[in-house]
Amino acid sequence: MMHRILPAFGTLALAGLLACSAQAADLPAAITKAPAPVQAASDWRFQATLYGWLTGIDGDLGVRKLPTTPIDASIADVLDNLDGAMMGSFLASNGQWLFLADLVLARLSHTDQVGLYGGSTLDTELTQTIATGAVGYWLPLGLPHVDLAVTGGLRYVQLSSDVSLTTPNLPSPLAGHQSESWIDPTVGLVARWTIDERWFVNATADIGGFGVGSKLSSNGYVGLGYMWTPSISSAIGYRYLYEDYESTNGDGGSFRYNTTMHGPTLSLAWHF
Repeated sequence: MMHRILPAFGTLALAGLLACSAQAADLPAAITKAPAPVQAASDWRFQATLYGWLTGIDGDLGVRKLPTTPIDASIADVLDNLDGAMMGSFLASNGQWLFLADLVLARLSHTDQVGLYGGSTLDTELTQTIATGAVGYWLPLGLPHVDLAVTGGLRYVQLSSDVSLTTPNLPSPLAGHQSESWIDPTVGLVARWTIDERWFVNATADIGGFGVGSKLSSNGYVGLGYMWTPSISSAIGYRYLYEDYESTNGDGGSFRYNTTMHGPTLSLAWHF
């Protein structure tokens, strides 16, 4: 399936495959709310999280005046083309307020034989950056084991592709570069259920874009976590991220990116 996707945009679609992406990436795996009574202004709690997100992708991709191409790539397709990725998030909490930051970097590459009898070589390098910042407020529910916060923030997405076509009929390769970026405002919810002193469940959901960056963006995550020590936790979960983005250029062409990324997550967090 991948060799049919690549010619449409030099595999720009693969850059979105791994976001490798979340507000599961946007929010740490184990969200720690300060207990009542509300802490003093100087009493901060922090959490640093490293995580991985294995994604498949479904949707459509269109570049310039080329026809929109369906995308259907599995987790195995992404891993086969992955060069490297780095994902991490940071949480600061003081009383009822929480502050979140998240960064996702991923690079993929692919080489394919194209043309009559595979006489030409198409080399593609793809990069993706997702940077997120958000502010949240824990609502006074009065429930002993359930916490709920409302959040508002911004999510920056950049997709870049470098393509090189080498053919025996030309003295030098043909090369091209394509890059698109946008910023989505987001509003959402964060929920945490403390099952006991060790086990917990986290869930997040947001919606954004609203025509400011993308037409519509939506994110959801649910994960089961375990506190190994008061300072170390881990979690497994599942996340999706939907983006419907379109931009136009002066020659009548456009960039269309309407996809859903989805797959399991695994994280390790340090609380201090």
